[in-house]
Amino acid sequence: MTTDLADLLGDRESTVLGFKQSASSRDKIGQAICAFANDLCGRGGGDLLIGVDDKGEPVLNVRTGDEELRRLTDYRDSGQILDRPSMTVETAVFKGGTVIRVHVEASATPPVRYDGVVWVRPGPTTRRATREDERVLAERRRAFDGPFDGRSTPGSTLDDLDMTLFRSTYLPSVVSPEVIEENGRPEALQLASLRMADLTGTPTVLGLLVLGFNPSGFIPGAYLQFVRYDGAGQDAPIADDQELRVNVVDLAGRLDPLLRGHLHTQVVEEEGFRERQRPDYPFAALREACMNAVMHRNYETSYAPIRVLWFADRIEITNPGGPYGQVRPDNFDRVSDFRNPSLAAAMKSLGYVNRFGRGIGRIQASLAGNGNPPAEFLVDDSSWSVTLRRAE
Repeated sequence: MTTDLADLLGDRESTVLGFKQSASSRDKIGQAICAFANDLCGRGGGDLLIGVDDKGEPVLNVRTGDEELRRLTDYRDSGQILDRPSMTVETAVFKGGTVIRVHVEASATPPVRYDGVVWVRPGPTTRRATREDERVLAERRRAFDGPFDGRSTPGSTLDDLDMTLFRSTYLPSVVSPEVIEENGRPEALQLASLRMADLTGTPTVLGLLVLGFNPSGFIPGAYLQFVRYDGAGQDAPIADDQELRVNVVDLAGRLDPLLRGHLHTQVVEEEGFRERQRPDYPFAALREACMNAVMHRNYETSYAPIRVLWFADRIEITNPGGPYGQVRPDNFDRVSDFRNPSLAAAMKSLGYVNRFGRGIGRIQASLAGNGNPPAEFLVDDSSWSVTLRRAE
């Protein structure tokens, strides 16, 4: 017998239950999901029922097909809600009518933002968070002692963070301009709200990775090693060898000219006697593979760097840290999970990744479009490696 959600959840809106007649307003749905993930009242998340009116009655002709379920599930991976919420979407029964149930788990890394704004649900309605709300959420995150990238880093201080970079680049990319202009919050609270530091002023792992002057001084494995070989093996002469011990923002800036500088192009003919310049590797695939390695590597228990080894016939990109969470060697190309959820959110806000769970597909599509063989992945318990082969 199918359980009626009215019996399980109640039939009135509350801190843990919300109603929408339809899913026509993307913003309203996103704000509600964000609020349930923030779980201001500490109830463990909440449920949004689509197909129920304000009076708690099911509406007729609500769309509950697979296409609508996929569209709502897409909220999780679109990158508009950061950190990425844990949620499920399914059809259900409410007072005898068919509805869509969006169940949202409480985040272990609050505050969560929708388009740069923190939303909470202190009662039966969703609203913007106040300064006090954000302080409560930041304290809760500290108490959770959740993922490694959200933990404080003993021995570091705010002097280890590039505050100019924070003001000019990171803050505008994460928080909406209206919120920045209207709230006037001190920088210490802004850093805590954005998981860059705790409320005592100690930088987090995330803060050092994204804004630190010298991240590897506190997180030994937080650097990238690039080696270019004049041959097909590691016994070949080394043409270039660099260690990039910089924060994520500076790393992205330095990788661009480094990778482009080692690309070679050749003229290829197309139909109609047209010619075009084709690189031996598509830059988009290289960039995606490198930034995915930065986002997913194990910073907690491995001191090994991310390695980019460029040979005459291939490029091997390896990062410490095998499958995590729901990801396994047999499903990594279809399932995504995040060892570093706050870092993933920061990189999405900065534009270094476009969508969650699409990196491998983008790499393969870029390679195919350039005429390269498909990328080869080697995944084991302790590392993740991708090999890109040169276009012939």
